[in-house]
Amino acid sequence: MVQIKSPEQIAKMREAGLVVAAIHAATREAAVPGATTKDLDQVARKVLAEHNAKPNFLGYGGFPATICTSVNEVVVHGIPSDDVVLKDGDIISIDCGAIVDGWHGDAAYTAFVGSGHAPELIELSRVTEESMWAGIAAMKQGNRLVDISRAIETYIRRQPKPGGGRYGIIEDYGGHGIGTEMHMDPHLLNYVDRRRGKGPKLVPGFCLAIEPMVSLGTSKTVVLEDEWTVVTTDGTWSSHWEHSVALTEQGPLVLTAPDGGKAKLAEYGITAAPDPLG
Repeated sequence: MVQIKSPEQIAKMREAGLVVAAIHAATREAAVPGATTKDLDQVARKVLAEHNAKPNFLGYGGFPATICTSVNEVVVHGIPSDDVVLKDGDIISIDCGAIVDGWHGDAAYTAFVGSGHAPELIELSRVTEESMWAGIAAMKQGNRLVDISRAIETYIRRQPKPGGGRYGIIEDYGGHGIGTEMHMDPHLLNYVDRRRGKGPKLVPGFCLAIEPMVSLGTSKTVVLEDEWTVVTTDGTWSSHWEHSVALTEQGPLVLTAPDGGKAKLAEYGITAAPDPLG
């Protein structure tokens, strides 16, 4: 069952989303050469405490940290550690969430550590992020869930990959509903699978975490012995971007973007819904 939210509930989710945005800003500033991924986790904990918010990752299914820190070939669910020291040239995807009054926010971004990154890595992150926004732009009344999947996949497939070949759209992980829980129905693929049909129709009150994960090579992944860390099977580096989005009567509202998605949605000719928090 898809949980449909009232405007008042979406406003609460917006509060949680802004806490997630604050974590992103603080961890992005802290993701420098010499920092450990455990340092970034501590930064996130501090931001949550400052906003009187709760972490939704810590303890989830036994996960031992506040954020996920996925470096280079790690796609998702990397565990922060004192042993993982960021180096110049690394890329890191940071996935985090927050709970405010029982309502969840969840978002991820890819950051570049230091300088000197290969153009193919910069393009990888750009393609992944823009495919997310293409999916967000497809979140409109009358569309179905598959239209978001199609928009993400179509954008990625139309981008030329430096050096040739195709980007790998990670198959085993995707987006999801969000609300009173972090992961809820429906599951959102980042590609079209005709066996799954069109999915539910998008109506006001529908809330999704839209999160493409893309690699420079394979679409296949494996989970390491810690039972959390997901890596590409061929060792190619990957990028992960995510926003939580609410569909309202006035259009989409990007709950985890500081401006509610106004600037990026304008590029698609879409007016973001008014921010319920003003």
